[in-house]
Amino acid sequence: MSGTVSQEVKDIIAKSPFLSEMLIRDIVSYSNLANEIRPRVEERLGKSVNPPAVVMALRRHAEELREEVQKRPKMKMRYELSMKTNIYDVNLLRNENSIRILNLLYEKVQLEKGDFLNVSLGTFEMSISVSDKYAGVLKELVKEESVLNEFSDLVAINIAFSGNFVETPGLVYLAVRKLALENINVIEILSTMNVLTFVIERAESMKAYEVLQTFLEDTTA
Repeated sequence: MSGTVSQEVKDIIAKSPFLSEMLIRDIVSYSNLANEIRPRVEERLGKSVNPPAVVMALRRHAEELREEVQKRPKMKMRYELSMKTNIYDVNLLRNENSIRILNLLYEKVQLEKGDFLNVSLGTFEMSISVSDKYAGVLKELVKEESVLNEFSDLVAINIAFSGNFVETPGLVYLAVRKLALENINVIEILSTMNVLTFVIERAESMKAYEVLQTFLEDTTA
């Protein structure tokens, strides 16, 4: 097989965003990571590789990644972060009755008074997030449906952008990556032209709020 240790190490790291992040932040042991990926490097090259060679390749690639981050332009956009508590979320199979359910729900929810309602229609499934005070109404509407999952006591964290959110590549990925690195589970991801919303469990809401504030500080000028 052709290739070099450096090339194979870069390819392996490129396929794991979390490893790239840890190298950029210098929070991983090069020797431990080298021991972890060396069998894959050897399999790709078809020969034995000395551990120091993998360590050196990792160090050099980490420097390259940090240089790329330094050169990356800051995202110029203003934003506001807000939270909406007491959210109930249900996920069910979509069928011919789905629109009827939504029509009846829209008649009950008072959006003009600040109630929360979001609907995501997929090809085969439908997710509905609503203020918890309508949980009983929604449960009654879907009691004959095929409910896949339901969650209560959730929090919706909204990031409202006044910059060019829609045409800024990678912004959603960067936010999701921050949450994932902190082991924060996301129940729903919602977006409009200017607002990105994460629905999460209440227990993780304050941590998630702080993480997203940090993400914005890191990516805006």
